[in-house]
Amino acid sequence: MVFHSEYEDVPVLDQPIHEAVLGRAAEYGDAPALIDAVDGTTVSYRQLDFFHRSVAAGLAAAGVRKGDVVALHSPNSIAYPAVFHGACRAGATVTTVHPLATPEEFATQIRDCAARWIITVSRLLDVARRAAELVGGIEEIFVCDRAEGHRSVLDLSGARPGDSSESRDRAPGTTVPIDPAEDIAVLPYSSGTTGAPKGVMLTHRSVSTNLVQLHPFARMGPGERILAVLPFFHIYGLTALLNAPLRYGATVVVLPRFELGQFLAAIEEHRINGLYVAPPIVLALAKHPSVARYDLSSLEYIVSAAAPLDAGLAAACSARLGLPPVRQAYGMTELSPGTHVVPLDAENPPPGTVGKLFPGTEMRILSLEEPGEGPGAGPARDLGVDEEGEVAIRGPQVMKGYLGRPEATAEMIDQDGWVHTGDIGRVDEDGWLFIVDRVKELIKYKGYQVAPAELEALLLTHPAVADAAVIGVYDEDGNEVPKAFAVRQAGARLTEEELMAYVAERVAPYKKIRRTEFIGAVPRATSGKILRRELRERERRNSGRETGGRRA
Repeated sequence: MVFHSEYEDVPVLDQPIHEAVLGRAAEYGDAPALIDAVDGTTVSYRQLDFFHRSVAAGLAAAGVRKGDVVALHSPNSIAYPAVFHGACRAGATVTTVHPLATPEEFATQIRDCAARWIITVSRLLDVARRAAELVGGIEEIFVCDRAEGHRSVLDLSGARPGDSSESRDRAPGTTVPIDPAEDIAVLPYSSGTTGAPKGVMLTHRSVSTNLVQLHPFARMGPGERILAVLPFFHIYGLTALLNAPLRYGATVVVLPRFELGQFLAAIEEHRINGLYVAPPIVLALAKHPSVARYDLSSLEYIVSAAAPLDAGLAAACSARLGLPPVRQAYGMTELSPGTHVVPLDAENPPPGTVGKLFPGTEMRILSLEEPGEGPGAGPARDLGVDEEGEVAIRGPQVMKGYLGRPEATAEMIDQDGWVHTGDIGRVDEDGWLFIVDRVKELIKYKGYQVAPAELEALLLTHPAVADAAVIGVYDEDGNEVPKAFAVRQAGARLTEEELMAYVAERVAPYKKIRRTEFIGAVPRATSGKILRRELRERERRNSGRETGGRRA
């Protein structure tokens, strides 16, 4: 059966993302749009509108043309929204880059998407320069702040966040025709259900419409204060902490990274109403002793997404802070990203649910049984209420596809437009979705995607490793972490610590191997495919003992 949203359909929003988000900025006027939680700098909606238009004009004057890919490589800052939307207004596609990416990882991404321009910050310049050298063909590297030898977007635009005089001037005009249904606004990188990261083509229409779909569930508007601590480069942060609040007139208080004391102080000082976080932050709020030293009474709700949240942990967090139950949301990068959320006004939602369908979104639960082979084989069978199967989604928020990978796109999106998420779920009689497991191999470490295949390829470059496999296992705090099962070359004396260090030197910190176990052979099918299910079963059998691999 096909499950439909109980909420009234919303119209597809055929607007460029910069218009969808900042089209009402003049109406919000001098209300604060952004506040830097570190130094207190405030940007009004009028200033933000001026600044993003000025950035667009400056980038266009520098040579950025419609269809160019601009790599935005920066931690959260009050400049990020203006740079992102300025690049979009100039007609560019923005590929967002993890600020902790190594030069090699950065180079792989910009090579894959043929980026011609990089916008970074001074402290990340060495990484950006090295990535540009590895790839070649980069027209220019700009910075959001100041750095000798590089032009700043501040200079390009003639505006600076926080300069009140600029809000009274008329920003330069830049008009680039945008086809919202076809033109790519943002190109985040995702591993999908498995494999190496791929560019996810999200059109202006898909990301703009997802903001409209989210609105019935969100409490965002003038007077609301949202704390942006999750990274803007991630589609969850970009949507829930940047685009949605700014579309509806809320104030976004920006933190460059998560540091517990600074995070708690920002809630207290800026009287934050709502938090959109990932499970590790829920854990800290539930258990860390520092929480008791801060006044968090302004908080009204918490929403957690990006990774599974244990129902007991959610309850402990809510009880400690005296809040309604922590809400969960569900989606994936390929879905712009949202499809489900627990409404803030829901009374006593069932523990563990990830929510109800967004408006205009359809869902199927598909049998996990193999559909068979040969001309007579049919598609996977549809399941009903309280039956467990793979979650499939269809709606206007579905990605256009993976950049340059039609085969991978076809594996993810079937001919009828259904996205096969790789997550195993069930729907109860009231329409609540529960994610109970997953088919896909992707590891979610603190909300970040880690592809086992990428780490396995790196492990095999070590001369002492004959074979390797990686799965996700859970640590003492309930975080999923990458664990390597490695086979030594005959006669090799490689230790677990040495192997983990080898990987750590070559990947961003969130991708590090955190547990290692040497085994005699990696279980494989006759086709050569790694049988990760057997490794997970092995891990479950051994989970009651302390041995079974070195921990990082």
